[in-house]
Amino acid sequence: MNSVNLIGRLTKDPEVRYTPTTQMAVATFSIAIDRPTSKDKEKQTDFPRITVFGKQAENCERFLAKGRLVGIQGRIQTGSYKNKEGMTVYTTDVVANNVEFLEWGDRKESNAPAEGSTSDVPEGFSKLDDDDIPF
Repeated sequence: MNSVNLIGRLTKDPEVRYTPTTQMAVATFSIAIDRPTSKDKEKQTDFPRITVFGKQAENCERFLAKGRLVGIQGRIQTGSYKNKEGMTVYTTDVVANNVEFLEWGDRKESNAPAEGSTSDVPEGFSKLDDDDIPF
């Protein structure tokens, strides 16, 4: 069985490229995942590289941005290549079958109202400041 489930925050915006023959979108990004540690040890973090294909890759480019929380379901895939010095470099990636956007927002264009604007408040309601909320 080769199955992986991860939740973490993007370390940078997704990078999208298209395959030359089929023009399929391929998105790559890394997420930061804290490792559980005991109280006496310093916190450690892993940064797995995620690869996403097709329409889901295009949605990642549109809606994900650095710092956003994301859930990944997929599989581990290993590979290797020769670097400029001729040394073999081994890679381990997570190929995502499903990407869950746990924090939403359109990163390409912001439709957020200006600070102090009440246009996002439905008729019959009044705008509350954070200080007015009891929790």
